[in-house]
Amino acid sequence: MQTETKAAVLKRLNRIEGQVRGLSRMVEEDRYCIDVVTQVTAVRAALRRAEEEILRDHVGHCVEHAITSGNKNEQRKKISEIIDVLGRSDR
Repeated sequence: MQTETKAAVLKRLNRIEGQVRGLSRMVEEDRYCIDVVTQVTAVRAALRRAEEEILRDHVGHCVEHAITSGNKNEQRKKISEIIDVLGRSDR
């Protein structure tokens, strides 16, 4: 992972970690269910953004390197990895 992307993703994940701790407090405090669900939705959206940032970096660095290398096996492997991970995604 590129240094800039790594720093941005770690910053985002730390924020998400705080959001999840907040969710735990909300549940412990018996907060209104819809408020909790709203925050769960926000956490999922934040995780999707982190995932997109990581995938963007992967395509821009790892996949691009495989393409420019000319190595057909490496190219197929990288494309297959992306197809597999997107297939597992709950989008």
